[in-house]
Amino acid sequence: MFNRLPYIATVAAGMLFASGVAAHHGWSWAEPEQMQLTGTVKSVSIAPPHPSLDIETQDGESWHIQLGNPAGTARSGFDEDSAEAGDEITVVGNRSQDRSELRMKAVQVTVEGKTYDIYPERVEQ
Repeated sequence: MFNRLPYIATVAAGMLFASGVAAHHGWSWAEPEQMQLTGTVKSVSIAPPHPSLDIETQDGESWHIQLGNPAGTARSGFDEDSAEAGDEITVVGNRSQDRSELRMKAVQVTVEGKTYDIYPERVEQ
């Protein structure tokens, strides 16, 4: 007789994984309006699932900036050598709808005068 338990477990795990990916990726957690932050790079991570930056703004706030997926971020020209701690940075993007979080999904990053369009189709002119 065919044992359905492994099949059901595999399907259930796949559904959980897919829903987690859908929840993680996308823009649903971010406000629709874009904003701009200027500050100093504190750290850079190019690691999956999303490269990210931590910056400190001029008023002393520490923000976590999520870039695009690794391939998209690389297509913009941004890599591990594009920014380092101490660099001046301007980030345009969409902040978290949860105002208790200082978190943003970047669409454009300018480091030391060089601009990287992380999501060029979302950059508002």
